Amino acid sequence: MSETVLCPKCTSEFTYEQDGLQVCSQCFYEWNPSETPSEDKILDSNGNELQNGDSVVVIKDLPVKGAPKPVKAGTKVKNIRLRPDSDHNIDCKIDGFGSMALKSEFVKKA
Repeated sequence: MSETVLCPKCTSEFTYEQDGLQVCSQCFYEWNPSETPSEDKILDSNGNELQNGDSVVVIKDLPVKGAPKPVKAGTKVKNIRLRPDSDHNIDCKIDGFGSMALKSEFVKKA
């Protein structure tokens, strides 16, 4: 019996090998198991690596505590700063909301 390989994106144990790549049957993420992922990499919802200064787009409405309205899907956020040591790993300023932290799983690279 082979060793279970967890998906690096959703941590599912239901993965399989196809054409030299590992594939997750839950989120359909594909990766090369021979490439060791860096712990400091921050990926967006599509698996693209984010860098400081990038622009991102919010992919779903995000409620904000203390604000009467959510951050709407499609809102473009410019000049992000990454914080790899935090759960909310993107620091940014959003017009109408001010400074806030976002999770990278709710944005995509613009």
